Amino acid sequence: MTAVDLLTVGESLVSLRSTGPLAAGGTLTTHLAGAESNVAIGVARLGHRAAWVGRVSDDELGEFVLRQLRAEGVQTGAVTRDPDRPAGLMFLERRTADLTRVRYHRTGSAGSALRVEDLRGPLADGARVLHLTGITPALSDTALAAVTWAAETASRSGTHVCLDVNYRARLWSREAARVALAPLAGYASVIVASADELDLVDEAGSDEPTVAAGLLRRGVETVLVKLGAAGVRAYTRAGVRHVPAVPVTAVDTVGAGDAFTAGYLSGHLDGLDLTGRLRRAVTLGAFAVASHGDWEGLPRREELSLLDGHEAGSTIR
Repeated sequence: MTAVDLLTVGESLVSLRSTGPLAAGGTLTTHLAGAESNVAIGVARLGHRAAWVGRVSDDELGEFVLRQLRAEGVQTGAVTRDPDRPAGLMFLERRTADLTRVRYHRTGSAGSALRVEDLRGPLADGARVLHLTGITPALSDTALAAVTWAAETASRSGTHVCLDVNYRARLWSREAARVALAPLAGYASVIVASADELDLVDEAGSDEPTVAAGLLRRGVETVLVKLGAAGVRAYTRAGVRHVPAVPVTAVDTVGAGDAFTAGYLSGHLDGLDLTGRLRRAVTLGAFAVASHGDWEGLPRREELSLLDGHEAGSTIR
């Protein structure tokens, strides 16, 4: 595999979506899910070369994951097919119009068996950006070791490393997450977190300004705090900057944070200034929440201006 713009590492899941309570039965639809692969798709749709690396089951479900990624232009040449472990599953239940509930079946999955050896070749091929999340280290000891090795190796080689905290309470406790992620953050160029996650990359679990200041002292270039409908707050050595969200009608918030990260990294790859990167980030976040699915509604490059000055219920003819 030749050098790519973005390399991301993690577990891609087969997502089974229900429009009502799972306990009542009904039709499930099959989708691709996974924070890292969501970012890879978002970046690829904007014209960048993106690759996803991980382990998938050596069966029809693993093939489904790879077909979906390849169809979106994401390179999968370094993915390992695991004949002994099943695909990770995610059940997504639309419990009410305002509440979505997620359940995972990923213990012992192919993706959870990620190890350092799976990543040596892809990292050696080179990438402008390495994107990691706090989800993969929660899956197993070998996955934690692999992500830590990748972050350290990429950082030492001068690769731009992005770490999205992406805390999942169903996978580990906040205390366990902090023990793993606080050291990992020191290798990152960019930290992405929701307001209630940022303390997980600080050993003392301090308040937001204190954590951000500490990360900048450790060498992190930019700390991004996602504020949902309020937009984003960015900390750099030059100060603090806020960019508001793009107003849209939200129909599905799953995947919005990954879309935000994809937009920011696309802006970085395009050489945009901080404000430009943040505006692209909130734009992709708006596309994500205004459409159903983790990544299905993300824009192509020519669609980035679709939401500029739009009105509710607009029709383009």
